[in-house]
Amino acid sequence: MNPPKTPLYKKSVIDEIRRRFDQSVDRFSNLETGQTATMDAPLAMELITRAAVASTKNIRRVLDIGCGAGNNTLKLLQYVSPFDCTLVDLSRPMLEKAAQRISAVNSGDIHLIQSDFRTCDLPDEYDVIIAAAVLHHLRDDRDWESVFQKIYNVTAPGGSVWITDLVFHETGGVHDLMWERYADYLVAVGGEKFRDLVFESIDAEDSPRPVTFQLDLLRRVGFDIVELLHKNSCYAAFGAIKRKNKG
Repeated sequence: MNPPKTPLYKKSVIDEIRRRFDQSVDRFSNLETGQTATMDAPLAMELITRAAVASTKNIRRVLDIGCGAGNNTLKLLQYVSPFDCTLVDLSRPMLEKAAQRISAVNSGDIHLIQSDFRTCDLPDEYDVIIAAAVLHHLRDDRDWESVFQKIYNVTAPGGSVWITDLVFHETGGVHDLMWERYADYLVAVGGEKFRDLVFESIDAEDSPRPVTFQLDLLRRVGFDIVELLHKNSCYAAFGAIKRKNKG
């Protein structure tokens, strides 16, 4: 069972997405399980944060795009601390919850930005950037390219970006296969009604791209090295590293 294909111009607008997340803080506040609708969420959090530590020499400034309730920054703090962090999210309740949870275990500065990442001004360059379950809200090619370029521009030399997200696939047969597997997973977790609810949400709000598209785009905007950490059905964890000295 695949989700319907609503055209981009009919997808939810930013305010609609923000209102839904304003009501979902508790669901995004479990560090041990992550989001139940996301396959391998705990593993993905562990992989991107440990890869960040393994790939980035000095982590002093972290940017968490679409931070939600702060799970991924909290997971990173299990491996390195303290650091200053900038948290970006559409939802003020999400930001406040993330700040509360992070400040309890981190002595670094916390800067909150309630905004769409595409339009927000960022105060710094960052040693590590995390974008977990957020980029699937991007829309057309221009949107994807401008956001990936912005991520590259605010990555400090020697820094890295790490992404976990819902992904589509390059070919119809593989796409159908992977969505059938994802449908089976959702039914096992919460039954057919849960599956239908998740697919309706994806159809209304999301416009994912293949992981291959995103790895190529990371290279195109300037990152020197890309890494695919994990992929299971319709979810992937991957990242990129910016060389410290160009030339």
